[in-house]
Parts: sequence; C-alpha cells; structure tokens
Amino acid sequence: QVQLVESGGGLVQAGGSLRLSCVASGRTFSMWHMGWFRQAPGKEREFVAGINWSVGSTRYSDSVKGRFAISRDNRKNTVFLQMNSLKPEDTAVYTCARTASDYVPLNWGQGTQVTVSS
Repeated sequence: QVQLVESGGGLVQAGGSLRLSCVASGRTFSMWHMGWFRQAPGKEREFVAGINWSVGSTRYSDSVKGRFAISRDNRKNTVFLQMNSLKPEDTAVYTCARTASDYVPLNWGQGTQVTVSS
C-alpha cells in the first residue's frame, strides 16, 4: 500500500521560498517516478514537476521552470520541491504523487497548502 505524506506548506510573501517534502511508504520507492501537482481555487489540478526514478531526470511546467526544483533522497523515501521566487499565482494546494513514466498520477498524498501574499 502506497502512502504519501506532504509537509512544508505555509504562508509566504511574494519573492520568498518554501521547501515541500513528501515522505513515501514502500520498499521500492527508489524505483518510483514521482511528481508534484497543484490545484488553485476554482481551477483544475495541474502538473508542476516530476522526477524519474532511474536517472533522476526532471520535468517542469512552463509556469515554474527556473524557479522550482524537484529532487529526491531515496535513502529517506522522500521527494522535495524547492520553490523560489514565489508569486501570488503559485497559491494552491500542492500534492505529491507516485506517477507513471509519463507523470500520469497513480497514487496521491493528502496535499499541503501554499499561500503566497502580494
């Protein structure tokens, strides 16, 4: 059974930074593709960033490219999302997911709220 628990969300001023963490259960975490998604009020959930299990290659949405960085620590079953230069439009519930190789989500965490004030 896959369990994903996010932390690190909060309130930050525009231009600030936050680091989200997602701890996963499962003995084969190192073989999982992982992704971060977000959903703003009144909007559909969207892909933010993903990281491949085998070579650590990453992918980002255009809206966060150059500002956000996804990484993982397989020894700690954890995936991170470092968010810099935050903007009010980054305000959303951020959720990590185990994904397929094309970053289609397979299992979801519960999400963590990120609020960026102007």
